[in-house]
Amino acid sequence: MRSIEETINALKNGEYDDKLTYLYSCDKNDVKKYSDRYIDVINGFEETFGKDGDIALFSAPGRTEIGGNHTDHQHGCVLAGSVNLDVISAARPNGTNTVRIQSRNYPLDVIELDSLEIREKEFDKAISLIRGVIKKFVDLGYDVKGFDAYTTSNVLKGSGLSSSAAFEVLVGTIINGLFANNEVNPIEIAKFGQFAENVYYNKPSGLMDQMASSVGSVVAIDFKSTEEPIVEKVEFDLKKHNHALCIIDSGADHADLTDEYATIPSDMKAVAGFFGKEFLREVDENEFMANIKNIRAKLNNDRAVLRAIHFFNDNKRAQEEVKALKNDDFELFKQLVKKSGQSSYMYLQNVFATSMPKNQAVSLTLALCDEILGDKGAYRVHGGGFAGTVQAFVPLDMLDEFKTKIENVLGENMCHVLSIRPVGGYELK
Repeated sequence: MRSIEETINALKNGEYDDKLTYLYSCDKNDVKKYSDRYIDVINGFEETFGKDGDIALFSAPGRTEIGGNHTDHQHGCVLAGSVNLDVISAARPNGTNTVRIQSRNYPLDVIELDSLEIREKEFDKAISLIRGVIKKFVDLGYDVKGFDAYTTSNVLKGSGLSSSAAFEVLVGTIINGLFANNEVNPIEIAKFGQFAENVYYNKPSGLMDQMASSVGSVVAIDFKSTEEPIVEKVEFDLKKHNHALCIIDSGADHADLTDEYATIPSDMKAVAGFFGKEFLREVDENEFMANIKNIRAKLNNDRAVLRAIHFFNDNKRAQEEVKALKNDDFELFKQLVKKSGQSSYMYLQNVFATSMPKNQAVSLTLALCDEILGDKGAYRVHGGGFAGTVQAFVPLDMLDEFKTKIENVLGENMCHVLSIRPVGGYELK
């Protein structure tokens, strides 16, 4: 940790350039905009909490789901990666029993460390995520003290890049650095984030978002055991294959669609329950296919059956995508991405909300991708769905045309060209 003045001078003098180049997968010509961003967050910290005392800098990335759409909450397999958009923070211990986190353009969150119980009035609020992550560290026996943190984010809200998971991982990374000697590994920090989101924030979710943000790079994750998930880093070099990763903001907000998201795990669990199981991963696929008539009769819910079909197929596809990448078969990988997208559209049915049938911005964005790319790229609904974003793998020689045509319809700066980030939650030292 350094004083505010020393840290700013180090950023200006290029002492952090190598770390920033690595962290954001950028070249030396672009590094200044990242160092300026950290100087900006330090200035925000000083304005909010004062100049005295040493600070530390932290970062946690957004994530992109590459394979396995809504498979994680059924203990399935996914392929995901961290991206070069993140939540960053300046933080320091404050010598009190109070945690204060100021996120830019949001109210100050204040938590007394002797009051970590669940609070229903905090459901759906960021303060609940902070309280839940702190609780997990305290339960592990770490002596968490008061601290101040100032955060800012360029992870697109409602984008499927999971700004909430990035925030949870950031809070965990700050506490790990300030009070736990960085002893808690990224997988555990991801679990802390999921616990906070499920229990304290009161939102059902799987573990993929937090895991991809916390572990970083591109990872294949098998959630058969959520206590001991199998995490494997996978080589994924888009530039080698002359493609870019684009996340396209459809312009639709999914902030109020929690109930729509919740129907997916509940439908899948209803099918699992037919077989006396809790999750679809525990159900034999052949036995499921042989019992579709009986499931329909008992559940009176064809959508649940279709969603189960999606799970079984997309769970296998996520594993096939990993094999394709390992075999350097990028064309097969793209075919699998498109099949996953088609399955999400037809069977998972998460491209628009049935409560708002005229609002189909994601469907329209997928149609634009199909018209522009044809069979030359790949595209699919990104993340939770219903609104938000589309993911596309675009040949570099089509990138300018693709971006222009997409933004001619959806608006300027709606097509974001991203890079895969090599690490997850990170303290800049």
